[in-house]
Amino acid sequence: MNVNGRCHCGNMAFRLDWPETTSEIPARACDCSFCTRHGGVWTSHPAATLEVSVGNHASVSRYRFGTGTATFHVCSRCGSVPFVTCEIDGGLYAVVNVNAFMDVDRSRLRPSAAHFGNEDIGSRLERRKRNWIRYVRIEAVATAEDTAVDDGHLDVNPPSDSTAGALDRSKAAFAS
Repeated sequence: MNVNGRCHCGNMAFRLDWPETTSEIPARACDCSFCTRHGGVWTSHPAATLEVSVGNHASVSRYRFGTGTATFHVCSRCGSVPFVTCEIDGGLYAVVNVNAFMDVDRSRLRPSAAHFGNEDIGSRLERRKRNWIRYVRIEAVATAEDTAVDDGHLDVNPPSDSTAGALDRSKAAFAS
């Protein structure tokens, strides 16, 4: 299942290729002060693929706090936080905010509370490696107002043979 999402103004958009074998989508409402204030309700699946496009990189702020292990990508135009990344052992992992979804029946979401305040850094990073999206691609989209953008892309964590089919479906759908 392809899930489209974006920040409110559309500067950051994503396509999430969610595994078809999962009918429900977990929606974890983090109780930290940042997520509470920004409507952060996160989901991920280790077999999913995430493709993010950014129109104007200058309008994206990257915010870290607490342990400094996660980067919150905040749109400076509209204030939305559509995704979070974490670099672990040279790989980029991510979660997406279900409140940024554009085309998902909300009845598929399985809400739950999330409490991570007592985790030590090692446990936190291991949990993310197990549960967060493992294949993440962030691509710059050149716009007239963003002439300083590098037209390249960041492609981290190439898929293994087991996720290659999902990636092929994701890339084909993303191209359409």
